[in-house]
Order: sequence, then C-alpha cells, then structure tokens
Amino acid sequence: MQRVKRVKTGSRLVLLFALGMALAGAASMMQVAAADGGEAVATQLGMMAVGAGIAIGLPGLGAGIGLSIATSAIAAAGAERPEIIGRFFIFIVFIEAIAIYGLIVAVFIIMMLPSAVA
Repeated sequence: MQRVKRVKTGSRLVLLFALGMALAGAASMMQVAAADGGEAVATQLGMMAVGAGIAIGLPGLGAGIGLSIATSAIAAAGAERPEIIGRFFIFIVFIEAIAIYGLIVAVFIIMMLPSAVA
C-alpha cells in the first residue's frame, strides 16, 4: 500500500509539473505574439523543441515506473510458479510500446522544425 501511495504522489507531481510547463509556455507565447514577428518564430521553434522533450520524457518516465512495478510482480509470480513467466512478458511489450509511441511523436515534432529538415 505504501508503494502505491508513492507512485500516485509521483504521478500527481509529474502531471502538475507538465500542466505548469504548458501554462507557462502558453503565457510566453501570448506575450511573444504581441512582440516582433521574428522573435515569435524563434520562440515557437523553441516551444516545439520543448514539446518534443516532453513527448519523450513523460512516456519514458511512465514506462519506467510501469516496468519497475511489472517486473517485480513477474519475479514474485515466477518464484511461485515458474511456468507462467513467459505469459507475462506480453505486458512488458505493452509497457515498452508506450515509450516507443512517445519516441515516434517526438521524432515527428523534431522533423517539423525547419532546422532539422534543412
């Protein structure tokens, strides 16, 4: 029960941080929209880069937490019944898919940056 509370608290902190970063980014974009057009483009590219970092960071963090919980459960179940270990590895694949989807989204965002294409 103690471990579940720590995971929930950590998840809340990550979500709160991500929401704060999104609000800060939106506020800075509104300020830059009122300024020069040249600075607005640079800030937009910077925010896209931050978005790519968040797109790989949060799924990677979630996959890491999920893998730690799942592998400890697989080890505990394997100690009792070793014949069922192979069946549980499909869950590891699903958890890793979350991180891979985040990587794909981050690559798409990075490819949208003009400097990455040229």
